[in-house]
Amino acid sequence: MIVGAGGHGLATAYYLAKLHGVKNIAVLEKGWLGGGNTGRNTTIVRSNYFLEPNAHFYEHSLKLWESLSQELNYNVMFSQRGVLNLAHSDGEMESFSIRGNAMRLNGIDCELLMRDQIQQMVPHLDCSEDTRYPIFGGLLQKRGGTARHDAVAWGYARAASALGVDIIQNCEVTGFQLKGNQVVGIETSRGVIQSKRVGIAVAGNSGRLAAMAGIRLPIESHVLQAMVTEPLKPIIHTVVTSGASHVYINQTDKGEVLFGGDLDLYNSYAQRGGLPRIEYVVQSVLTLFPCLSRVRLMRTWGGVMDMSMDGSPIITKLPIDGMYLNGGWCYGGFKATPGSGWCFAHTIANDEPHELNRRFSLERFAAGDLIDEKGGGAFPNAH
Repeated sequence: MIVGAGGHGLATAYYLAKLHGVKNIAVLEKGWLGGGNTGRNTTIVRSNYFLEPNAHFYEHSLKLWESLSQELNYNVMFSQRGVLNLAHSDGEMESFSIRGNAMRLNGIDCELLMRDQIQQMVPHLDCSEDTRYPIFGGLLQKRGGTARHDAVAWGYARAASALGVDIIQNCEVTGFQLKGNQVVGIETSRGVIQSKRVGIAVAGNSGRLAAMAGIRLPIESHVLQAMVTEPLKPIIHTVVTSGASHVYINQTDKGEVLFGGDLDLYNSYAQRGGLPRIEYVVQSVLTLFPCLSRVRLMRTWGGVMDMSMDGSPIITKLPIDGMYLNGGWCYGGFKATPGSGWCFAHTIANDEPHELNRRFSLERFAAGDLIDEKGGGAFPNAH
């Protein structure tokens, strides 16, 4: 049983069936397929991480992205338009140089750019010296980019279904049945389903589901907002991110300018946020792209982030036999979708983690073996 029919849950079910020969799989979803964070994000895909556990994991995921449309026989609209991190100080340029060298040593592509190169690449970006966030340079990963979030969910769902996976929508999990320290079943709004192996992949609701089994996770849930403008002719041809101003921007295939920023910094399970964060993000966007000042904002939305205490994910066995967790993705869950499902399927099938997710355990929090990227990964200035 996989709880959660988002990208991670569906990818897990697909790889369990495809790679591990598991024939009796059901995916439970309290709402509709892809109706959670999978359909409520900014679609950025990258592997520009500094620490080795994250670097190897996300690079594996990016390689899966590069052949995913062919693998699923479904166009997920993966566009390797590049991901550009802007540097606004000499200190940031130095940190980007260090991160870029680490990426190169781990076999990950990157390029350190100077301001004139960035101006040529993104001509509508304000690269003047008297702006609020002067641009000193940036770090570019050309193989990064974007994908179509709902296409990813539907692609994995169709491919998993073709392999015999049952996807049960409008089926909310209300509890777990335990026998000693072993899970034996799931209580749902549509009855009890017996199973001795249960994988949880429910993003911001991870803490709530784990609590049903008596497990307290080192996770907080926050809302993260994103928004789009009215459609424009193409003016931004890559993903542009700024850590100093806490904003990331790209333009969709429909022409909408899509951007997001930092968390609404209060705990929430709501899929909507407050106006102060919208105002802050818009201010940051206009600082970088003053030409957008008269463009109309069309809509906003929020996703529920499951924030782990070190900013890195948790893909692991739980203390209850037969239960497994895929969560704690913070800002970066969408880009991890193929790699996450691949590793989680291996962990469930073998009752042991793969080498790529061995460090993403719960035990690391007790042992102090944290995977904290600071400015190099899952936190706002990583964008």
